[in-house]
Amino acid sequence: MPDAAMPDATPAPRKSDRRPDALTLEVVELIGDVVARFYADFEEAAAEHALTGAQARLLSLLSLEPLPMRKLAHKLRCEPSNVTGIVDRLESRGLVERRPDPADRRVKLAAVTESGRVVARGLRDELRFAREPLAGLSDEERELLRGLLRRMLAA
Repeated sequence: MPDAAMPDATPAPRKSDRRPDALTLEVVELIGDVVARFYADFEEAAAEHALTGAQARLLSLLSLEPLPMRKLAHKLRCEPSNVTGIVDRLESRGLVERRPDPADRRVKLAAVTESGRVVARGLRDELRFAREPLAGLSDEERELLRGLLRRMLAA
């Protein structure tokens, strides 16, 4: 006979331990499909510029701001030595350049050149998958989707 003073040994299920409901599973599957189609479209756009997907992603990142090599590796989820090779190939094509970091001259920044900026803009313009379905949504629907995606990313 269990002691009334002893707590139940079975812990209550945590929120993360619960099995997702069917709707959540479907949404997760749809997000996966969107990501896969986006990457396929991105790879196709990269190939049109004679770039690998990794080169195109690095170029797109650098079109926003110059970044240290280690930070690029972190954002691309790869080893710094891989980033060095990617930057070498893009640099040989005149799309990126290495610069000393003004805040710490021991650190090298990778920065997009004007030619690289043109290619990065072309990559964005050629991404049909995301643009075409979004164009079919109203401004209100796109704003709602943007807000929901921001909430998911902030969680």
